[in-house]
Amino acid sequence: MARLTITLSDERRRALREAAVKRGKTIGQLIEESLEFYGIKTARSAEELVAKARARASLPEADALRLAVAETRAVRRR
Repeated sequence: MARLTITLSDERRRALREAAVKRGKTIGQLIEESLEFYGIKTARSAEELVAKARARASLPEADALRLAVAETRAVRRR
């Protein structure tokens, strides 16, 4: 697993740490969940999502990809 260093204000770091403790999670787990919530996915997981959508909806690949992109953009705008 890769490591990442980020710079946060002391206030933001404290708030993140408190939120993690309150939820019984690590800071890393909170960040992973946040990335997932905002639709940040690897190319592979996005391809898997398109394949699942296509299989369920019996859509041609181009239509399934278009739908997946539209849904991802909608989630990111929230």
